[in-house]
Amino acid sequence: MIQAKQALLTALAQALQDIAPGSAVAAAFESPKQAAHGDLACTAAMQLAKPLKANPRELATRLIAALQAQPAFEAWVQALEIAGPGFINIRLKPAAKQAVVAEVLGAGLTFGNRPATGKHVMVEFVSANPTGPLHVGHARQAALGDAMCSLFKTQGHEVTREFYYNDAGVQIATLANSTQMRLKGFKPGDAEWPEAAYNGDYIQDIADAFLAKQTVKADDREFTASGDVNDLDGIRQFAVAYLRHEQDLDLQAFGLKFDSYFLESSVYNGGQLEKTVERLIASGKTFEDGGALWLRTTDYGDDKDRVMRKTEGGYTYFVPDVAYHINKFERGYTQCINIQGTDHHGTIARVRAGLQAVNLGIPQGFPDYVLHKMVTVMKGGEEVKISKRAGSYVTLRDLIDWTSRDAVRFFLISRKADTEFTFDVDLALKQNDENPVFYVQYAHARVCSILNKWGGDVASLATADLSLLTAPTEEALMLKLAAYPDMLSSAAASLAPHDVAFYARDLAASFHSYYAAERVLDQAPELCRARCALLAATRQVLSNALAVLGVSAPEQMSREQPEAVE
Repeated sequence: MIQAKQALLTALAQALQDIAPGSAVAAAFESPKQAAHGDLACTAAMQLAKPLKANPRELATRLIAALQAQPAFEAWVQALEIAGPGFINIRLKPAAKQAVVAEVLGAGLTFGNRPATGKHVMVEFVSANPTGPLHVGHARQAALGDAMCSLFKTQGHEVTREFYYNDAGVQIATLANSTQMRLKGFKPGDAEWPEAAYNGDYIQDIADAFLAKQTVKADDREFTASGDVNDLDGIRQFAVAYLRHEQDLDLQAFGLKFDSYFLESSVYNGGQLEKTVERLIASGKTFEDGGALWLRTTDYGDDKDRVMRKTEGGYTYFVPDVAYHINKFERGYTQCINIQGTDHHGTIARVRAGLQAVNLGIPQGFPDYVLHKMVTVMKGGEEVKISKRAGSYVTLRDLIDWTSRDAVRFFLISRKADTEFTFDVDLALKQNDENPVFYVQYAHARVCSILNKWGGDVASLATADLSLLTAPTEEALMLKLAAYPDMLSSAAASLAPHDVAFYARDLAASFHSYYAAERVLDQAPELCRARCALLAATRQVLSNALAVLGVSAPEQMSREQPEAVE
């Protein structure tokens, strides 16, 4: 069906030029809201009505005539119908829908993927400062970011996963002081314990490792402790390396590896910050007032101008962000996406304003932002707020330990990023259809079980007689398979990896509906082979979609209420 749809799009483009030469209306199909309305829909007649000053239904009639003259429509289309104010509903011939089975089986793991584009995309996410374990907010970023990277890869782009963190500043000083206090025998609750200190048990773990003169190694650094309680700088460097190592363990448990790490200190030490400020001053977009240096961000849509350098000295936090994103652009990334919490919303306008003001040809709207809302964790019917390990929040490792990597990934990607999400630990442990990740994975395992029971050579299914797949539930399942490539493209363009989770659930539902309605194994041999081919294609697309989400596709699963399998 993919080839048929592409041929129909080309034919539609030609027909549009025939009835409206030079028209800017793009050839595109939509999915009808109701299956009874057809397999594809076209709104071009309504889009052309205003510029051509014509009745949309009359235009639809003309467009249908032009389409019927196209060989592709003659080959693949069964009927064209006008509906409502000028919709054109398209009913495909069975062969068009059946073709997707062979296309999936032929493409395998690459079904839905686009050819290489040469485009370089960076996704920056998690980006936690090394002051404690990764919390559930970082977990949501990890799920969103990793799935988005996989999405971009399906579109043929080269993708870099980047982790940015502050390895200096007030928070790191607090980390060092907190560790030193533990080394000196103080603990939270003592009169000497600083109010701003970090209270989690992990601080004592760092202190014990420092006294033992351990060597810790993270993906981006390695440091050996001196064991000297008065070596504050050594304590700082060791604590950062220790927590970076801990974060790496969290990410390994999540099945995530970054391609690069970027240190905020490099923006200062490498002279990039000063160079950025010089560029902004040279652009004429800065001014001094009250002893402070300001940037005219209102020239770029911000609600007010912003301070760059404070009266008492030191730059506000958005200035190093501008320098960092100049660095991204100069490294050759044509699209950059930042995945951050909604508390970063206020930085977007000022960072983009600074990037426009430096006059380096950086595109407007660079970088893209995906902001996520909070995650609430429920366990045993109650909200969980405290982790002994972290001191004040639930960690990524907690979620994985309580459930599984697959559950954490699927659950945290199963809602739009800008909606608040409740992670129900009890639901994630259920082995029934209430649990969305189980529901999808079980569909995959169930297909595997059916094909194993069939026992034939799966490779031989490529020659199955697909013309036998005519049941309504079969047609619905094939249409859902055919929607996968366009879903991927749309999700990548919209920065919406949750669409993949939605699709996986819908495909699983289509399979379960089909399997409940039709028998597979106790049929005539050729019909059995055709239906096994359809199931093999379904298994492949379920596996592909789960892979984008970083979720496994098991071949065997048990459930709380076992169901008989043919």
